[in-house]
Amino acid sequence: MLLSDPSPLITVPVIPVVTIDRVDRAVALARALLAGGINVVEITLRTPAAIGAVRAIVAEVPDVVVGVGTITKPLDVTHAVDAGADFVVSPGTPSVLAQAFADAPVPALPGCATVSDAMTLAAMGFPVLKFFPAEPSGGLRWLKAVAEPLPDIRFCPTGGVNGDNAAAYLELKNVLAVGGSWVAPGDAIAAGDFEAITARARVAASLRR
Repeated sequence: MLLSDPSPLITVPVIPVVTIDRVDRAVALARALLAGGINVVEITLRTPAAIGAVRAIVAEVPDVVVGVGTITKPLDVTHAVDAGADFVVSPGTPSVLAQAFADAPVPALPGCATVSDAMTLAAMGFPVLKFFPAEPSGGLRWLKAVAEPLPDIRFCPTGGVNGDNAAAYLELKNVLAVGGSWVAPGDAIAAGDFEAITARARVAASLRR
């Protein structure tokens, strides 16, 4: 297994992409997802609470695999790894960030939006890529088009993927999983409505891969 391959960690069809504002909500969120059958979460680096939330989940809910997303610079990789991230995710991957991912001690899910991006990253040893933003970049049609010329690359489409179209993405042979915020939306987290998140997770976990 390549160190840069996150696929052994991603055993669910849907990765909840979470923007969290309060560290004290993190553990309850992780437990709610786990209760619904989702044991992977991506915490985005979009708020000051993100790294603290990662640390809390890693410490208190060890059965949940924690990815850190919205990685945009090499220092973000350092912070994510120091917090205990199991894998790291970027929306796009300039060369300096690709090198930081290649050097990281955890697997990476580098972002791509074009065939050239995908080929460059695959040549660097990244067999699974985040396709972002999926819907604006061609969505299902793009993924179907690249399946034959890029047979060894799998994708995790994110961006415009939701409960209505996730199943269609998951039917594609080159899709490992999908990512999206609909499973754990910010308003439900803020309201502490973790029962609703568990219910959404249960539906997401039942989607076919």
